[in-house]
Amino acid sequence: MCDEIRELGFEAIEASHGLPLSLMPGLMKAVDEKRIKVMGVHNFCPAPIDVAGDAPDAYRFTSHRPEERERALRLSRETMLVAARLEARYVVLHLGEVELFRGHECTRHMQRLVRHGQRHTLAYARLKGEYVRRRMKLAPIYYERAREALYQLAEKAAELGLVLGVEGRSHFEQVPGELEMPTLLAEFAEQPHVRYWHDFGHIQRKHNLLLLNHDQYLNKLKPYLYGAHVNDVQWPQRDHRAPFQGGDVDFAALLPRYFTQAMPLTWELSSSVTREAILTAKARWDALHATLPLT
Repeated sequence: MCDEIRELGFEAIEASHGLPLSLMPGLMKAVDEKRIKVMGVHNFCPAPIDVAGDAPDAYRFTSHRPEERERALRLSRETMLVAARLEARYVVLHLGEVELFRGHECTRHMQRLVRHGQRHTLAYARLKGEYVRRRMKLAPIYYERAREALYQLAEKAAELGLVLGVEGRSHFEQVPGELEMPTLLAEFAEQPHVRYWHDFGHIQRKHNLLLLNHDQYLNKLKPYLYGAHVNDVQWPQRDHRAPFQGGDVDFAALLPRYFTQAMPLTWELSSSVTREAILTAKARWDALHATLPLT
């Protein structure tokens, strides 16, 4: 796997939340032999053995159940130990969601309307407004649980010399929301071990639903920005596509405005993206990346 990634022109990887425990010895061996460099790790890594499939949100810091919140903390600390063993620099975190929204499929409902051309209708505006009001009413308890968890994990991150990247999420129900993220990161502004992790695909999906403006959102979070997941979006919500393949993300405008060559910019792609598409996109990416400030 690592050799194939290198053949595509990448010298480093992010160990993802879908990585099974059975692959960890081989990855450690590849790192020790200098065949690949691991820049970061995505929580939870390796995948919990009691969860089927790739499930980074199987345990939530925002859960009503104290035992689930405690398990999320324990697995996160174990992930940080894995990151340190792999000589990684950062750990990407999902912080949870406003759980009383579960089952209502707010984001999916908005996506269906947008796909059917309702994006600029009064009915869509009213529905979105109702969702926003409801979320604002319900969110504080979940936000506070996520905040408390982040404080606990920040101590371990400082001990291990890691940066916790709080990821911008794709769904309206998830925490932190677009209004909560700047508030949360401002609180940790003086702690270098907690920073913002951008996901181009996630935030573009919210942009397409008129929940935020991608450029303006990045501008608010620029002081706390550490790195990003690179992926494009096919209208309105199919993310994890290779950049510059006809998607919605304006990389040519956003990259020079907010990112530097020193920042980790990890490609996060669907397995359906072809080798040819990756190679074509990588050539254009390298040319753009070379124009960015060094630091």
